[in-house]
Amino acid sequence: MNKLFYLCLMLTFLYACNNKPAYKKSFVDVSGIDSSIKPGDNFFRYVNGRWYDTAKIADDQTGVGSYMFLNIPQKQLLQNILDSVSKITNTPGSVDQKVGDFYASGMDTETINRRGFQPVQPILLRIDAINDMAAFMQFVAIEMKAGNRSVISFGIAPDNKNGNINIAQFYQSGIGLPERDYYFKTDSSSLNIQQAYKKYIGTLFQLTGSDATTATKNADIAYTIEKQIAASHKTNIELRDVDANYHKVAVASINKSQPNIGWETLLANLGAKTDSVNEAQPAYYDKLNALLKSVSINDWKIYLKATTLQNYTDALSKPFVDASFELTKVLSGQAVQKSRKQIMTANVDSHLGEALGQLYVKRYFNEDAKKRVLALVNNLQKSFENRINHLDWMSDSTKQKAKEKLYAIDKKIGYPDKWRDYNKVQIDRTKYFENLLSLNQNDYQYLLAKLNKPLDKTEWSTTPSTVTAYNNSSPNEIVFPAGILQFPYFDFAADDAINYGGIGMVIGHELTHAFDDQGAQYDKDGNVKKWWTNEDYEKFRAKTKAVIDLYSSFTILDTVHIKGGLTVGENTADNGGVALAYDAFKMTDEGKDTTTKIDGFTSDQRFFLSIARIWRVKTRDAFLRMYVNTNPHSPAMWRVNGSLMNFAPFYQAFNVQPGDKNYKPEDQRIKIW
Repeated sequence: MNKLFYLCLMLTFLYACNNKPAYKKSFVDVSGIDSSIKPGDNFFRYVNGRWYDTAKIADDQTGVGSYMFLNIPQKQLLQNILDSVSKITNTPGSVDQKVGDFYASGMDTETINRRGFQPVQPILLRIDAINDMAAFMQFVAIEMKAGNRSVISFGIAPDNKNGNINIAQFYQSGIGLPERDYYFKTDSSSLNIQQAYKKYIGTLFQLTGSDATTATKNADIAYTIEKQIAASHKTNIELRDVDANYHKVAVASINKSQPNIGWETLLANLGAKTDSVNEAQPAYYDKLNALLKSVSINDWKIYLKATTLQNYTDALSKPFVDASFELTKVLSGQAVQKSRKQIMTANVDSHLGEALGQLYVKRYFNEDAKKRVLALVNNLQKSFENRINHLDWMSDSTKQKAKEKLYAIDKKIGYPDKWRDYNKVQIDRTKYFENLLSLNQNDYQYLLAKLNKPLDKTEWSTTPSTVTAYNNSSPNEIVFPAGILQFPYFDFAADDAINYGGIGMVIGHELTHAFDDQGAQYDKDGNVKKWWTNEDYEKFRAKTKAVIDLYSSFTILDTVHIKGGLTVGENTADNGGVALAYDAFKMTDEGKDTTTKIDGFTSDQRFFLSIARIWRVKTRDAFLRMYVNTNPHSPAMWRVNGSLMNFAPFYQAFNVQPGDKNYKPEDQRIKIW
């Protein structure tokens, strides 16, 4: 990325126009279009083909383009801030001091390398001192409060049956590979990953003093325990079942049924005072309870050392960082490590996100964008209401409740109204590892303070600079951070076709999430509650089943298919997002004009070109393979083609005809919302 790119990006944020936009640049990238491909054969390739074939993925990245990879130039903006505040003396305790000194401590690789694994050594010695299962579980609880997770995953989140109250939640945990299936697949790619993972664990043991033979033996022991744990895990698809992952139980009950875990003592060590918890995946905790008895204490100690070293690898000296990257290369295909500045920018954003976010918003965010995007959201809500009114498969009683939920959605744009307080965090620019512990401990206390308290609806789940958007079912909210309010998603200078096909589609996508396979189970107040008639809900389930079947038929990387059951929520939202954005666009003057052309395209064509442009992404094959296995979104090509093949106005705009590869007969096109 060159300096001119970043200058243009900054100007995009700073530019505001309250009148009708002036077309100061071409928003349709004609040079990226591959006109040899028919729009009806592969619209993603038609719009992005020439770009895709020539785009280069940087050696230190797994992909290039928009969507998640637009965060790459975003990180440069954050890095500019960090480079600035870390080089000056700031007021002690101020946001600038905490952000700048934490960044500086992580950039001091000379000190980090000199310390080797000394920072983590006291934790390893405490593991050596464990002599029974009670001490083991005490260690697990105490370490969790410092961010060192192992066999217990503890969180606090809204009660699905009473969304206004936060309760203690326990989830499946204990594995180091991305998800359970990595331990059991026998294809060559999976076997390579398994071997690379075991080698990684062995290397960590060697770096902390074990000889090669002992290190290999210990890696096998840790991996064997993880594989037993993984067998009890639900798949990512099973984790989508809202009801099946809600098991609110009395602590006294599970203390008896899972005695080896010692729930009452565990909660006391966690500082969590409660008489009930949601044990989201009981089969995992049943398995853990059994393993705590069947696996020897010595083997558990080896496992704890392996998980501890993995948790802190990237905070230690270069040999540990290098070992971690060797596994990353196999998992994602990334060829070269990111620079230290890139790593630390991401770490600051992760650990001090709202502190850094304050500096980012002051420097780069255009407040007028907030007003204009809110207007788009309101228009999309109107288009959704209209679609609900005209549904031929939903009864009037369910329609009324759907509209009540639609207009109860809280809309958050740009950045939080209330910034998080980091006053209790102590940052020393000479001690990176200790800073991480302080931040982790602060995060834990911030979390713990929510237990059994009302839901704080002012909170955000992402940082302002991140290029993302999300729907959260419990508070019934949609969120659009400042980071996504930029081209290709949004631009003040762009015409309505571009913005409605960009940020408009994203808004429609997030609104639809409130009514996807998971969101539809929550009422307007964020409770899992039956608000549909039985007949309506069965019709809805049949339609989502059709979405699952369609996307499961799409092939990625030779014989690898999209997991329709994993991606059904996002695919439903993509299909709904296109429809809602288009309807809202047709309410505008430009949307009503079917003859005027800009850049050689009609307004409808520009709308669909913008949709394909916002998912312009190219990734490494290894990353894509992991993405398909673990990510609930379909790959970019099918986010475009999968939704447009179901949408009649697209057929009309680009004259899609029978015989085109992505043509679907009208009676086979999926329409939910």
